[in-house]
Amino acid sequence: MSHLKTDPPFKQTITEPKSLGPFRFIASIALLLSGILFFLYPTLRPFSDETTLQGAFAFSSMSWLLSHLLGIIAFMLLPVGLLGLYDTMENKKARKTAFYGFLFSYVGMGCTLPFYGAEVFALDVIGQEALNQNKDSILELANAIRFGPGFLMILIGLTLLAIGSFLVAISIWRSGTMTKWAGIPLALGFLLYLPQYVATQPLRIIHGLLIALGCIWIAVIIWKHRYEDRG
Repeated sequence: MSHLKTDPPFKQTITEPKSLGPFRFIASIALLLSGILFFLYPTLRPFSDETTLQGAFAFSSMSWLLSHLLGIIAFMLLPVGLLGLYDTMENKKARKTAFYGFLFSYVGMGCTLPFYGAEVFALDVIGQEALNQNKDSILELANAIRFGPGFLMILIGLTLLAIGSFLVAISIWRSGTMTKWAGIPLALGFLLYLPQYVATQPLRIIHGLLIALGCIWIAVIIWKHRYEDRG
């Protein structure tokens, strides 16, 4: 009895659906929010002559408290987003550079936030006391706080953030799969972060827009790469 040869059963290739990378999703949202908050901080912050009681009203206002707290949250969310960018990188060299960018930014954020804590809470107390005593001379303490040891901390912090953002820009440029210019606005924004403190409110708002553009552009990149094959 002859055996009939039968063709092997048809093997259907099943392509599993792509899963949403949860961390990349969180990272893109974190960067999006960070960019928005970096813009809202100078927009909501009250600006006035800080040597007069008008400055005391500004220091003790809810707008002062809210704007600086939003700035603090913006700094906190930034490294979360940059870690997501590192996770998105496929090119090994670009991935390594992105990690160092995240690391510098993370340490820089930690060095920067104590200064913002003094700005939001210490200056609020100074403003209230100046109003209570009706003495604008008390406001001289504001610069004593700003340019005391805390100034060295923020100087180091913003320098590290500038280095980190430039490493991020380099990693995006070298990635081979991402828009080369996408990291430039963020790098320029943090390079100009310290000088913008002496600028007027309109210029500081424009600076906030520059950093917002940088954050949102990178957030879009992570969002586009948020899907992962299950393998």
